[in-house]
Formats: sequence, C-alpha cells, structure tokens
Amino acid sequence: MGVRLDVGRMMLALGAALAVGSAVAVTGSIGFVGLIVPHLLRPLIGARPSGLLLPSALGGAALTLAADILVRLTPASTEIKLGVAMAALGGPFFLALLISMRRKLA
Repeated sequence: MGVRLDVGRMMLALGAALAVGSAVAVTGSIGFVGLIVPHLLRPLIGARPSGLLLPSALGGAALTLAADILVRLTPASTEIKLGVAMAALGGPFFLALLISMRRKLA
C-alpha cells in the first residue's frame, strides 16, 4: 500500500539499534554485558533460554572481570572507566551483529 518493505525493515533495524543504545546508555556496562554475552554463547550452547541462563551469568561475570582488569592495567594518566571500555567493546559487536542479521534477511 505504498510502503517499501526494504525501507521499512531498515528503519525498524535502525530504531531497534537506537533503542538498544539508549537502554545501554541508561543502564551502563552491566546492561551491555547482559546483551552481549547471550549472543556470544548462543552458537555454543544452543537457543534454549533455560540452557543459556547459567552460562550467560558466568560468561557475563568473566567478561566484566576481564574488562575491569584491562581498565586497571591502563596507565594512571589515561584512566578509562569500565563503562567506556564496555561500550568500546559492545558498540562494534552490535554493529557486526546488525550487519550479519541484515545479510541473513536479504
């Protein structure tokens, strides 16, 4: 009825990316961990939420600990906050995820 489907899908994907970015901006690095880790573990564990819960919790703890250690190892003159490090990790991850999902839909 006059709406181009490909443009609508792109606008929907852009809106979803903006919504996720806004949610992460409000919740901080913990929200990013909750979004990243299940996507990383799903190919290894499977898509069942019940089987993904415990590995996601452990993976999230490991990811946060690793990011915190990396932040603490930076020189004192260039102190980086944990939220900034997680955003630097999560931003490219979600961009790659968005591109791969777009390729699957095409």
